[in-house]
Amino acid sequence: MTNTHTFHIPVMGIGFTIDTPLKVAPYGISSVISLVDDILMERLREYYSQKEGLPFTEIPYNSPDRRSRRITAYLDLIKELTEKRFSELKNNKKDTLRYLDMLPAGPEATSEWQSQDDMALDSDILKMGSIDVNIMTKLDRIHFKDGEMLPSEENDAHTALRGFAESKLCSSVVFSAGMNPSLYNYISQFDDFYPDANGHFKKKITLKISDYRSAIIQGKFLAKKGLWVSEYRVESGLNCGGHAFATQGYLMGPILAEIRDNREELQKTIFEIFATALEQRNRPVPSKIPAVRISAQGGVGTAEEHRFLMDHYKVDSVGWGSPFLLVPEATNADEDTLQQLADAKEEDLYLSNISPLGVPFNNLRNNSKDVEKNIRIVQGKPGSTCPKRYMVFSVEDAEHGHCPASREYQTAKLEELNAKGLSEELYKIEREKIIEKACICVGLGTAALLINKMETKVEGTGVSVCPGPNMAYFSQKMTLEEITGHIYGRNNVISRIDRPHMFIKELESYIEFLKAKVLEVRENLTSKQARWLQSFVINMQEGTEYYIQLFNGLKESFREMKQNTLKQLEEFKAELQRIHGSIEELAAIGIR
Repeated sequence: MTNTHTFHIPVMGIGFTIDTPLKVAPYGISSVISLVDDILMERLREYYSQKEGLPFTEIPYNSPDRRSRRITAYLDLIKELTEKRFSELKNNKKDTLRYLDMLPAGPEATSEWQSQDDMALDSDILKMGSIDVNIMTKLDRIHFKDGEMLPSEENDAHTALRGFAESKLCSSVVFSAGMNPSLYNYISQFDDFYPDANGHFKKKITLKISDYRSAIIQGKFLAKKGLWVSEYRVESGLNCGGHAFATQGYLMGPILAEIRDNREELQKTIFEIFATALEQRNRPVPSKIPAVRISAQGGVGTAEEHRFLMDHYKVDSVGWGSPFLLVPEATNADEDTLQQLADAKEEDLYLSNISPLGVPFNNLRNNSKDVEKNIRIVQGKPGSTCPKRYMVFSVEDAEHGHCPASREYQTAKLEELNAKGLSEELYKIEREKIIEKACICVGLGTAALLINKMETKVEGTGVSVCPGPNMAYFSQKMTLEEITGHIYGRNNVISRIDRPHMFIKELESYIEFLKAKVLEVRENLTSKQARWLQSFVINMQEGTEYYIQLFNGLKESFREMKQNTLKQLEEFKAELQRIHGSIEELAAIGIR
């Protein structure tokens, strides 16, 4: 009997998974909390403390180091309550049976136990899921006091790290959105990230990566400081939820294959650097290379795809994100948003430019936050009041600046635009670029307030939501048993028969992305842009050839969709050839 789930629930937005560990960790399922919004965490800490009859002492907004202290206090409370629920589960036969039923072995595990004495089950066999946290490295707002810039330790991502490091959790921090050298240097100040004399880590590091090169570069950087990366989490560049960090045409299958084939070399190379750094710091050096997990996420939607990632690419865990937005007992989606998600078709899920980060953002068309935004535009008052200011950066005045989604920023930019005397057509284009930005740092957390019937006077009731393209194929509210049964192949919750393979969906998304890029630069193509486009399309062509060989070589997997998938791949191959030709023509005549 196994008690280890082979999937995890990734971070989703800010509020959708902010208390998910409390709901699923007692059943052995690992999930990830976003550490962006300490204001939301403080409110939820008060809510759960009152609900559980526990004392609550507020950490005021103007108190010293309030952000990291709030994060620590919230994480400690979630740990305490989750452990309490897990203890209660182990002492309740009905809940224990539910735990066993949802394991990969499912009913077999339950039958095995029921065939024995009720007392035969050692409660230590049941393991709690991990309460992991996510820090988006790009959200590292600088702070000022009395006109002076504060040290980097007071930046938002740094204080989030400190909040986790000083918590009682024994789990992982997942770093996403690329490398932040200052933040990575800061990790070395906390003892919990170093191995003890037995090679055990109290707190672990997980890196969300786009490819093998990223794993090597970031792994070595951290190893030089005596820090070990315990997990490399590969996420599809476009076939995912949230912000989309497209690779330069590198596709998920070839990326996973390269990591699989070089996994041992990766561990060995980085361990040598890691061990040397520990010796230099007079810290214990593990007697053997610490474990390294490889996980993958982005667009997986069937039990067969799940198994294939596990078997063919030897991943240790598969992330299931967007489908869990339809599981009310696991995530926070208000009833209206949940229904919109269930009804969503491909055309309702699109890659938008609404994020103040300036990074493509997966969006649900007509979500209530965007409706709220559009009403303000019609009323002649574009932009948000910006109550939380987590995205105040990339502006001219760092100290007094405004988020690109704020009313102050958009008003100022529109005034500048009005003074330029542009043509009507160009004016409309430039105006849209300004007013399309949405206050997602508020919108992505609001559902947690609505679900718990908490006050939303400051935030409003608009909900931003960021599902991946895979959401189109899940169309019903699900229980935890139904979704886990689907993941492990015991039942099927997808009624549509036209869902493409996850690799095909990603490839299609990249082709659309590439065509948009070509259109964007075709009038004023530079030599640098031409080289970038040529490299992008070549990488995609190589990835497509890899998939053709992969599917041609499969004997048992994906038998029902194999021929159609190969047909789609040949069509994509031909389309990429046409795009490549057009890029070559543009490069020949349009480079300036």
